[in-house]
Amino acid sequence: MLQKKICMLGAFSVGKSSLVTRYVESIFGDKYHTTVGVKISKKELTVEEQEVKLIIWDLAGQDDLTRLRTSYLRGTSGYILVCDGTRPFSLKVALNMHKEAREYSGDISFVLIINKFDLQSSTDWELDQEQLSALEASGIEVLYTSAKTGDGVDEVFQKLTKKMLQEHNVLENT
Repeated sequence: MLQKKICMLGAFSVGKSSLVTRYVESIFGDKYHTTVGVKISKKELTVEEQEVKLIIWDLAGQDDLTRLRTSYLRGTSGYILVCDGTRPFSLKVALNMHKEAREYSGDISFVLIINKFDLQSSTDWELDQEQLSALEASGIEVLYTSAKTGDGVDEVFQKLTKKMLQEHNVLENT
């Protein structure tokens, strides 16, 4: 069984911990709990007949006053950038974290997710579709999730794991 470490990156209160809890334990809690430092969870899955144990590092949120603690990225195989569709600033934070992660870890697998998609049709939704389309046109895959409903959550982890396995196979064959 392969083990792969992934990190959850994003601004404060975008739903990183809720996404991990939804994925690992299949539950959603309405109460907000600030992550201090890092919380580590594990989940086993099978992707393309390969058994994988994910070691999920849920990192504390970031804002303009804090920087990504790159030491947490040591040994990571991939990361999930999390943004909140009701808070446009969280996309800027996620993209800054992406830049920092790239500088530290190089060109490893990642996905960008827009969380709280269950609010997409409400007046709370504030992300600009043109900006998201521009990101996709630049080669960044944008996925949509709702930790509350569970929509898209399993698919994100499956997709990232598949990318990491493809990267792993490329490295193994060179």
